[in-house]
Amino acid sequence: MAPTPLQSLLGLSLLGTDERVFAEAILAAAAATIGFALRGHRQTVRSAGLMMCAVGLIFDIAGAPAQRELWGQGLAALSLVLVSWGAIKVLLDAADAAAHRSRAHFSTIFKDLLTILLFAVVVVTVLVKDFRVDPTPLLASSAVVAVVLGFALQETLGNVFSGLTLQVGKPFEPGDWVRSGNFVGRVQGIGWRSTSVITRANERLEIPNAMLAKDVVVNYSNGVVADETSIGLSYNAPPNFVREVILETLRDVHGVLQSPPPEIYAWEYSESSIRYRVKYWLSDYAEADRAREAVTTSLWYALRRKEIEIPFPIRTLRLQREKALTAETEAFEREILGELRQVDFLRDLRDEELRLLLPGVTAQKFGRGEVIVREGDNGNSLYIVRNGTVEVLAKADGGSQVHIRDLTRPAFFGEMALMTGEPRTATIRARTDAELLELNRDGFTELFKAHPATASQIGEVIALRMTERRELLASVPHGDGVHGRSTWLLAKMRSVFDLAGLR
Repeated sequence: MAPTPLQSLLGLSLLGTDERVFAEAILAAAAATIGFALRGHRQTVRSAGLMMCAVGLIFDIAGAPAQRELWGQGLAALSLVLVSWGAIKVLLDAADAAAHRSRAHFSTIFKDLLTILLFAVVVVTVLVKDFRVDPTPLLASSAVVAVVLGFALQETLGNVFSGLTLQVGKPFEPGDWVRSGNFVGRVQGIGWRSTSVITRANERLEIPNAMLAKDVVVNYSNGVVADETSIGLSYNAPPNFVREVILETLRDVHGVLQSPPPEIYAWEYSESSIRYRVKYWLSDYAEADRAREAVTTSLWYALRRKEIEIPFPIRTLRLQREKALTAETEAFEREILGELRQVDFLRDLRDEELRLLLPGVTAQKFGRGEVIVREGDNGNSLYIVRNGTVEVLAKADGGSQVHIRDLTRPAFFGEMALMTGEPRTATIRARTDAELLELNRDGFTELFKAHPATASQIGEVIALRMTERRELLASVPHGDGVHGRSTWLLAKMRSVFDLAGLR
């Protein structure tokens, strides 16, 4: 029995009849077994191509004894087509998997068109070689059909060729964030008709390829990308001071890069405010919304603490607020005096002495995640926690920040920098939204000048607390215990508060 076309293609023509059948059976069983094992799994080679090869080999075995019969010739031709198609699909699946592993831009349009073209070549070859079909009429009729379909499917074909243009030009790749018209999202892939994009709201958009090919496409995935917001601030705030406050605020906003540095522009004079453009840089455009929310929130807290007004169009609002503050002044002072007595070195002071600190006391609000004081910075104020939680952070040997502990009401911090002028020894950050009382150096200056003995009392209490601070003790002369540290503190306080007569 003569070998079939498929057996000749596989190089089995030199074997005997039984050996050829046995070899095809082994190949069919192997292809079917591997294809069944890969079913439902996303592997480099998928099951469909292998199953086509297995079925084609089985058909060839069945039709081999009747090659001279018409049905035997048909089975032989069908088996050759199926095995060829299966091999083509296996190779294209492997190429597709390799392209995705290397993060190459591999459009499904190119793969599908190549598959159809190769399938057609196989069918035409079998018809011409095995069935002696003249290809000229077939090609002529195919040309007529192509013209008719071209007129009927102009829009569809336009999307197909636009997709191929996007494939060749590569204006974006799967995973890139892009904007086209009013659409913003992450590219999933290019199909026959459209490009799939997932928006921030997790909506799947199918944008026609022809529309993308004609419109301007903005790609946000070329490295760092800038975003910006604007804010109107009072004419009473000097622009240079505003710029310093905003830059300081952006230093601690998560997601905002410091290189390139943010840029602040005093942009225009409007009716009630100066408009500022705040431009900052992001490493991932996917975080743009979160970063803008964090920037806006942090600016509100920072501007409020610095008493930089965000003007309202309602003029009576300021008057109503001032009347409310005036009515609550006495109650507020009593509350503040009670909270000042929560500090151990202020607890024994008389009311008239504590009242000298009130002009230097302000209530400050910090948003979650904001840095209140930074390690190594100079400081001229201490803070008392009224509400919320703050955390103490210190730098480890590798430069990373280590969480030390949390502080809640009525804890306080910053007294050493206030009294001695030494740099801050830790970073304090708001763990939740927090309200703190800030006591600045001016109030203590008035207190020490009016009541010099209070400086000695405060110095002794702080000196006792210094025994718990090993890091500070390493840089302070020990003298003779608590007395020596108290003497050192008084000397520092004389220098910081300009109290030459303090003993």
